[in-house]
Amino acid sequence: MTEDFPDDLVIPDDLSSLTAPKGAELAVLLTQVADAEALAAACALAELDVDAVPTPVGALAVLRDPSGDAPEKAAAAVSQLVSGAALVLVTRAEGQLTCVRYDGGVAEGNLPPGLVLSGAPEALEDLLTGQLSVADLPGGIASGGIGRFKAMRMLTGIARKAKKSQ
Repeated sequence: MTEDFPDDLVIPDDLSSLTAPKGAELAVLLTQVADAEALAAACALAELDVDAVPTPVGALAVLRDPSGDAPEKAAAAVSQLVSGAALVLVTRAEGQLTCVRYDGGVAEGNLPPGLVLSGAPEALEDLLTGQLSVADLPGGIASGGIGRFKAMRMLTGIARKAKKSQ
């Protein structure tokens, strides 16, 4: 009976690797940044390729490539750049949502997806369920076309406007 199997056949002790998720299909950073342009500029400074979209409670950043550890690195980078304002990384992999809170570049723990979605903008739910793509949302800004100097000018201009309005 053993003659039917190749000599190099290995059966793992732990079969979970056969059913483990292959990686995120979608990764969204839910932020408290009021302006999508400012979030896109910050992501450009961090060399992240995202589409920033405004919502009533803060801008969303949708990663263009959510593979590997890119979502975690992006969340850490943005939460460090935007100090004092925590963000939530929401990923979807094989129909399962994972929500992790980041502050100051550090993951602070998982949050229940239901709790996050209950206070989240409708646009996030539509993105996560696949009812809308990021291209369908109004006011989106891609960070990929923003150079470092332009990003600095954008952030400086936004800071000046905010200072004048106070």
